[in-house]
Amino acid sequence: MAGGNAKKSNASGGVKKKEVKKETGLGLANRKDENFGEWYSEVVVNGEMIEYYDISGCYILRPWAMAIWEIMQKFFDAEIKKMDIQNCYFPLFVSPGVLQKEKDHVEGFAPEVAWVTKSGESELEVPIAIRPTSETVMYPYYSKWIRGHRDLPLKLNQWCNVVRWEFSHPTPFIRSREFLWQEGHTAFATKAEADAEVLDILELYRRIYEEYLAIPVIKGKKSEMEKFAGGLYTTSVEAFVPNTGRGIQGATSHCLGQNFAKMFEINFENEKGEKGMVWQNSWAYSTRTIGVMVMVHGDDRGLVLPPKVASVQVIVIPVPYKDADTQAIFDACSATVASLSEAGIRAKADSRDNYSPGWKYSHWEMKGVPLRIEIGPKDLANSQVRAVRRDNSAKTDIPRDKLVEQVKEMLDNIQQSLFDAAKQKRDACIQTVKTWDEFVEALGQRKMILAPWCDEEEVEIEVKARTKGEMGACKSLCSPFDQPELLEGTKCFASGKPAKKWTYWGRSY
Repeated sequence: MAGGNAKKSNASGGVKKKEVKKETGLGLANRKDENFGEWYSEVVVNGEMIEYYDISGCYILRPWAMAIWEIMQKFFDAEIKKMDIQNCYFPLFVSPGVLQKEKDHVEGFAPEVAWVTKSGESELEVPIAIRPTSETVMYPYYSKWIRGHRDLPLKLNQWCNVVRWEFSHPTPFIRSREFLWQEGHTAFATKAEADAEVLDILELYRRIYEEYLAIPVIKGKKSEMEKFAGGLYTTSVEAFVPNTGRGIQGATSHCLGQNFAKMFEINFENEKGEKGMVWQNSWAYSTRTIGVMVMVHGDDRGLVLPPKVASVQVIVIPVPYKDADTQAIFDACSATVASLSEAGIRAKADSRDNYSPGWKYSHWEMKGVPLRIEIGPKDLANSQVRAVRRDNSAKTDIPRDKLVEQVKEMLDNIQQSLFDAAKQKRDACIQTVKTWDEFVEALGQRKMILAPWCDEEEVEIEVKARTKGEMGACKSLCSPFDQPELLEGTKCFASGKPAKKWTYWGRSY
């Protein structure tokens, strides 16, 4: 048993030495290129990110995953506080009357809303919904708290869980019935202020993906068909998973316009004593971010964690040989961890004596620790340590007196290398097309497709219908803010009408 006591008494009443576990038993049964879905499920469980729960679509987030969430949370929370956004908490339950107030909004979420209908044995007179998102929970109170222009802007965020009772293909982190997220809800006197904040928040989401998770994303605007139900417009950061040829919405920042203000009567009086309606935004990113990271960086040996989000950045492993001074090796490991920790590097030693060094290598590789440091008798004699990178398995001997600076440099390098490799793979999957035939061919090759579009909803509906197949239909992902030049006379790839913009298309999660 892992971590159990392996001592056994022998016949003479003495005690045998602890058995050292040599077998790894840690390899993955599935390969990323061959069976992506099974590989992913195996990696998140074997990497100790999640445990399956006895209710379908719900998962236990283990400390290894929770630590990543907390690192991102710490960054984002500090940044929104610089923007004068305050944290709060609203209840989990929504009354049906309030939920149904905004027609488009409730229709958008209706199939996913979970309801509480009983208390003990008695039926509730009025069923209560569990929040799928909190617009309708929060806005009745915004109308109470906002009276005049001095009450604006009102900028609140909450870190919470939401429930969306989806039945199609639950996938850990990516599509679950309950997930953690932050949701920001802000109200302004003018549309210009709301528009500016939408983009400021979207930039923070880009930074989470690119600077922390080492995943390239595209910033853009969603089509009318794909925007947030009840909102004015939706912006998003879109990622792409080359192995499956699917886009994935990374995070969204919505301008809600005055739609909810009208429904919930969120009015204010301006400096001139005139009545006005507020302009509102809502924005969120969730634990889905962690799943995207696993899908993009993981390999056939397990997780690969970018150093910025790894709760253990460096694992130090003693490698004692026969007749070696084991104590001196263990002391060197402790001293290494102390030096690195003092310098702000998240380091830990694995000193368990019932596992072989080889078993430990495989174990920490599976968990994706960015850098492994090995210390054996030879390293001790040469006053050095051996560093092994998780991303490319490169080995380097580091002199003890250069330890901190070289480890810092390596961690920075790993972070950048992961981003560069992910961007190279993603870019190789992007194809620009002009015609329907080129589009169909690119879709068959599981590409993310950039195509000129007339921006008409009927055309988008038709694209979805014409591409429906076993793999799922293709849809618009976003129209990038960074628009390539649209030459005069360019036609829409699907309708042949004059194109108005370039838009990314693809299958998505």
